[in-house]
Amino acid sequence: MTRTTAHLISHTHWDREWYMPYERHHVLLAKLMNELLETLEKDERYRYFHLDGQTIIIEDYLQVHPEQRELLERFIRDGRIVIGPWYVLQDEFLTSSEANVRNLLIGHQDAAKYGVISKLGYFPDSFGNMGQAPQLLRQADIETAVFGRGVKPTGFDNMVGELNSSSYESPYSEMYWESPDGSSVLGLLFANWYSNGNEVPVDAEEAKVFWDKKLTDAGNYASTPELLFMNGCDHQPVQRDLADALETARKLYPDTDFIHSSFGEYLGALASSLPDDLVTVTGELRSQHTDGWGTLVNTASARVYLKQLNQRGQTLLEKGAEPLAALAYLASGQAYPHALLTYAWKTLMQNHPHDSICGCSVDEVHREMITRFEKSRHVGEAIVEDSLKAISRQIGTKDVAAWGESGIPVTVFNTTGWERTGTVSVEVAVAKKYFKEGPNPAAIAEALDQQPLELERGRLLDRDGRVLACKAEDLGTRFGYELPDDQFRKPYMARMVRLTFEAGQVPPLGYSTYAWVESPGESAGAAGSAPLKLLEQGMENNFLAVQIREDGAYDVTDKRTGRVFTGLGVYENCGDIGNEYVFRQPEGDVALTTRGLDARISLAEHEPYRITYEIVHEWSIPASADASFEDEKRRMVPFRQRKAGRSAEQVPLRIVTRISLEANGTGVQVSAAFNNQAKDHRLRVLFPTGLAASTLRADSIFEAAERDIEPAPDWINPSNAQHQQAYVSVSDGSAGLLVANKGLNEYEVLRDGSNTIAVTLLRSVSELGDWGVFPTPEAQCLGGQTVEFAVRPFAGDADWTEACAWAYQYQVPWFTVQTGWQQGRLPVQYQPLEWEGPTMALSAFKLSEEHEDIILRWYNLAHQEQDFALVPHFPVEAVHASDILERRKQTAILDEGILRSTAGKAQIVTYALQTVQP
Repeated sequence: MTRTTAHLISHTHWDREWYMPYERHHVLLAKLMNELLETLEKDERYRYFHLDGQTIIIEDYLQVHPEQRELLERFIRDGRIVIGPWYVLQDEFLTSSEANVRNLLIGHQDAAKYGVISKLGYFPDSFGNMGQAPQLLRQADIETAVFGRGVKPTGFDNMVGELNSSSYESPYSEMYWESPDGSSVLGLLFANWYSNGNEVPVDAEEAKVFWDKKLTDAGNYASTPELLFMNGCDHQPVQRDLADALETARKLYPDTDFIHSSFGEYLGALASSLPDDLVTVTGELRSQHTDGWGTLVNTASARVYLKQLNQRGQTLLEKGAEPLAALAYLASGQAYPHALLTYAWKTLMQNHPHDSICGCSVDEVHREMITRFEKSRHVGEAIVEDSLKAISRQIGTKDVAAWGESGIPVTVFNTTGWERTGTVSVEVAVAKKYFKEGPNPAAIAEALDQQPLELERGRLLDRDGRVLACKAEDLGTRFGYELPDDQFRKPYMARMVRLTFEAGQVPPLGYSTYAWVESPGESAGAAGSAPLKLLEQGMENNFLAVQIREDGAYDVTDKRTGRVFTGLGVYENCGDIGNEYVFRQPEGDVALTTRGLDARISLAEHEPYRITYEIVHEWSIPASADASFEDEKRRMVPFRQRKAGRSAEQVPLRIVTRISLEANGTGVQVSAAFNNQAKDHRLRVLFPTGLAASTLRADSIFEAAERDIEPAPDWINPSNAQHQQAYVSVSDGSAGLLVANKGLNEYEVLRDGSNTIAVTLLRSVSELGDWGVFPTPEAQCLGGQTVEFAVRPFAGDADWTEACAWAYQYQVPWFTVQTGWQQGRLPVQYQPLEWEGPTMALSAFKLSEEHEDIILRWYNLAHQEQDFALVPHFPVEAVHASDILERRKQTAILDEGILRSTAGKAQIVTYALQTVQP
């Protein structure tokens, strides 16, 4: 008879901040760690402790108790405290692809300092799991993932449902988990949650009751006699008498081996006993085969302002600071700021734990997050500024004869992976005087203000001397300062002008330089007539025609195919009596919309490069939920059983929408500003596609995830909201509509026959939810809000990949710098490398810390192979295949300076380019 082994793994799941502010949890962490070290030191029977898979716990603890470093390091080196592989336990769907990689990379770097890294994909409480996790883990030499959600109907409060294997994607706790590219890991589900071995009784009578149930529950799901029991829970203190409790269990159950185990020991035992009939689950684990209430997906719309700040912060680092610092390294040899970037990423990632970025904590937590976002941003902006200066000093602007010495050069950087055309604004100093030149700042400002400035005579020229349509605005004189590396600060006054124009065909990861000249003389001719036309309450270019209706909705015609998408941009409002985790519309509540509501429409901008209309809706919506809602919350009535409706009192909701079409834009860009004075409600914007489709594609982590529009039969939640990163799209095979966003992570495709894409703009709620009564009045998000989204039609798969590129570019700002009049080693237009592969999306351009290699990462949007070619335009000693940990793997072969390769379906491809030092 095969013996059963009960593996007890001691741990604590450490939510860094949640139902208490960070520092309150911090105090408890210090206490827990002190008790853990004392227990390990005094009781050799207490063998292991799993430190929740996140190295930030070590930082947080040593911040309070630096004197414990030596003891802590000893237990880590001895393998008794198990650390890594992550820096934080993030929400995978609300953090970007590269943020997920930085999390794993920095976690490995931190753990490596102690000599031991846990090679376990640890996702104990993620609110769903990214489909590419097995591929990411495999690239980091991790063969096993453990997770608590995604493949069985775990309840909202983490209660385990009745055993009903027909509704599970796997009947066992053990399964294989496969990414779209075919990478596979062993997946272990905490089928009875990660607290199923918590607080083991020492008393024999209590232990008998405890273990009779626990052994049965674990055995119901396990495919082997190796049973996993997690001895701990959220913020759980160390069970200091665990060794005695295990002695009691051994006496009660002589046929079962009870061991204080680690994941290493458990997985070693498990490997030899796994059956042949394990199920393989594929792709995203979003609890698709559940009733739909416990997925916690609506955390994607809780406190939308956090998601917007996070999108800006991630984009600044991965599409600004990192690539520009890499360009500065290549252009000038300027040292790559590894330490500063790690600090900026760590500060940003301190906002990425699931209870933080999900917006499902108490108000104090999210106030502190704002400061962290700002701190990370300030570092990122400093890196960007330094890098732009270093690059611009190398650009030979004197080589362009058409500009003349009176020209003011400006350089526009495109840090995305595709050629880019779009409207750019850059501020330039046309006159400048330092304080030391005297007589005093006020007099300097007055003199500069009085200096004649004939903007109407100025022209903007490209590198071929062609005149570009440009709007020049006098901004007056402003204070500024320089901080030289070898001198004291240098304050000055400068007369500033804002130039707005269309930058055309700026190369990927490169730049184009232009010059503002006051008297251009002869030019090479206009750069082409503007294709943008003003219509009566509409606008069009060569690609699109936009007609605005009286109610503010707009019809968009794809002029390439003739397809018309009608009634886009209607706003929808309904009640929400849920919480930060879950949206719940009141029973019988009928959503309000702006459909048919007269809007005030006016032309806000008409320039050769862009036309913008302003649409104003004066709307009224219910002020809040009705009076019974407060009583239901006080009594902890479960959100699904609440009876509250919306109040009769109304408050105004004024929405000011600006809708823009650029001269060569293939999509329509929209911003909406409103002052939210209502509580307990949700605001969305609707895009009816009218397309016959059963699936959609949404931007997810390193993939365009294909998801069913109609959920599984188990799904009874009326809402089927899901996560997105940059976009969601619906297509019937010949035509499609893509909606892009900036920090709006929740969408739903309505199941009413219209396949309407609904994007959540705001969700106002008043409580945390989950296990107690935690009021969160700031989650109502009262006050001014601004949201940004965009819409683009497309035709066929080839055009869809171009639409994806457009959506990725939509999230990335242009970077600009005023350039000197100088000789330089760089041309006025430059790109560091070229590549071919239509379905390959560029994800990273940076330097590795170990070798100073240029790291380039793409992922294949297609589920088929893609030929790929790479041509560097800088000296390269060798090209190495790499991985997400930026290691040099096998050396690639260059054919006449060209790397030719094939990317597999949905494959994440990383190369490390060993450069010649500039």
